[in-house]
Parts: sequence; structure tokens; C-alpha cells
Amino acid sequence: MLSNQILKETIDGLYSISKVPVFVYDIEGNILASCGTRTNQVPDSVIVDFVDSKAESMSSMEWQYFKAFDEGSVEYVIALYGQDESNYRLGKIMVLQLQGLLQAYRERFDRDNFIKNLLLDNMLLVDIYMRAGKLHVDNNVPRVVCLIESNNDSDTNSAAMDVIRNLFPVKSKDFITAVDENNIILVKDLSEEGTSEDAVSHVTHTVLDTLNSETLGRVRVASGSLVYDLKDISKSYKEAKMALDVGKIFYEDKFVIDYNRLGIGRLIYQLPVSLCKMYIEEIFKDIRIEDFDDETLNTINKFFENSLNVSETSRQLYIHRNTLVYRLDKLQKNTGLDIRVFDDAITFKIALMVAKYMAYKEKNGF
Repeated sequence: MLSNQILKETIDGLYSISKVPVFVYDIEGNILASCGTRTNQVPDSVIVDFVDSKAESMSSMEWQYFKAFDEGSVEYVIALYGQDESNYRLGKIMVLQLQGLLQAYRERFDRDNFIKNLLLDNMLLVDIYMRAGKLHVDNNVPRVVCLIESNNDSDTNSAAMDVIRNLFPVKSKDFITAVDENNIILVKDLSEEGTSEDAVSHVTHTVLDTLNSETLGRVRVASGSLVYDLKDISKSYKEAKMALDVGKIFYEDKFVIDYNRLGIGRLIYQLPVSLCKMYIEEIFKDIRIEDFDDETLNTINKFFENSLNVSETSRQLYIHRNTLVYRLDKLQKNTGLDIRVFDDAITFKIALMVAKYMAYKEKNGF
């Protein structure tokens, strides 16, 4: 069923031209939308009797009534004030318009279900192409799945969905749906944008910038790999989900995450926890990551950011070079790793990432 807002907007347009009072009822005689006012409005019993009759239109007193159908069943009753021929034609036009909207809504709903089943890998291969043909969904075109995560309330998430629908209109070849409260899924057709990594990046950054400009809170946008077949959409979706998780664990300062640019984070994410625990115990022995204070961790991270450059790191930390050297010497004494040496730096960096991954698993009950 169409929303009352859509019904209101539809009849408002016709009323602005004709100035004929119009009421739209459901099959129980309840008013859903109206334009113009009349003191002698139609009793709900008249509407119910009309719905039960076989006639598609009728006149009664000063009103004309018309049925709008959806797949053979009466969905709405339109009542127009006045019985002249022009009002009859206006009523027929309104019926066609409402039935067209109902069909478009139903097709959109069917397409939405189709895409959800594709994403969740709930369809047999033969059914995918059969349903795609009926719904006029093209196969063998480049698509990418983008996952937009918001941790806000349901109203904000609904507003974010509206913003994305406006950014990528329904009439386009893109699909916008959701499978839970926090995540919006965009299946983007890249036939016109191109198939380069820059094209995917442009889409994800456009989504992020648009939502940020609407002040809809903090969001993350993750993308999977480019796929060319409908059956592979679920693969791109799973990759986008992994990218979102990996981004939250290892790249907290990034709000656009590409599955194909996850680096070593993707490898660590797929390691069993037992193996990660063994690695941490081997590297740090009795030392826990929690034992490092914020100053030490900040120094380590800044040193890595500056490619193990002591001078640049000390400059950015606003400390003397000797102070930084002292901190690195102290870290070497405690861990046995000198992160000024490339091999030790790699070992330490991986250990930090593995520790983050384990903390994430523990926090989420894995």
C-alpha cells in the first residue's frame, strides 16, 4: 500500500488544476487523503457497499466513486464531488495514476526482495536469471556492493536511507536496500562510471560526503570487489562486510574502506584466535598490550607512520630526539624488539594488529 503522503501529493497535483474536492478511502471507508472540503462527506457505509459491488464506478447524491485496483483486488476508493462529465474523466485519470503507482511500488518491492535474496545467497542459480529476466534486471554489467554503517537511532538511519535514495534515484539501475537496522546496502551499477578503482572510490566518497553534509552522524562506507555477474553480488557483499569489520579493527581513522586495499589487516582477520594467541605469547611473552601506556603506544604508532624516521617522529611529537631514542631503548629493553630495525618493526607492528584483532573478538563474544 502507498503511504498517505504519496496519496496526498498525488491528489494535490490534480486538485491544483481542477479544484474538484477529492477524497481517497481504504476499503473500510477510512479517509487516507483529501483535497478540498465538503460538509456532506461520504458515510463509510457507502464506501464499503461500493467496494462489495461489482461496479468499477458509480454516482450517488453529489459524488462520483471509482475503484483503484491492485492485482485484481480493490485497494482504494476515490470520491470526487460533482457529477459532470469532466469529473468522471478526472476520476478515471486518478484511477490510472494510483494503479500505476501501485504497480511501480510492487515492482520496486519485488526487485528489493530479489536483491536481498541475492545478497544473502538465498537463490538457486537457475532462479537468479529467471527472476532477473522477469524483473528486467540486467546481467553481465559491472556492479559493486557498498555497505553504509550508521550507529545512530532508527530515525536517523531512515533519514540516511532517504538521502541515499535521492542520491541514486530508484529509476536508475542501482539498488538500495537494508538487511538490518544499522546497515544500508547500495548495489551500484558502474556501467557509466567505469570499472577502475577510482570509479569505486568516487562512489564511496560521494556517499560519505553527502551523508556528512546532511549532518547525519558518523558513518563508515565499505566496498567489495567489482563483479560482472548477478550471482557474484553476494560475494561483493561479503567482502564489503569484511572490509567494514577490518576497518573498525585496524583502521579506526578511516571512514571509507575498500576490500581490495585492506593489506595485512585482511590476512590477520582470517586467522584463528588460537593461532593469534600463540603468536602474541611468542612475541611479548609475559607482557600484555594493556601494560603499554598511552604515551608509549602513541610514540610507537607515530614512529611507524613516519617510516621509522627518528627525526621526523620527534618533530611531530614535539619532543627532543634524545627523548625519543630513550623511549625506544626502553621499549627494546622491555620487549626485546628494537623497532628502529626493519625486521623487529614488522614483528612489532603485526603483533599490535593481532592484539587488536583478539581484543575485538573478545569484545564481540567470539
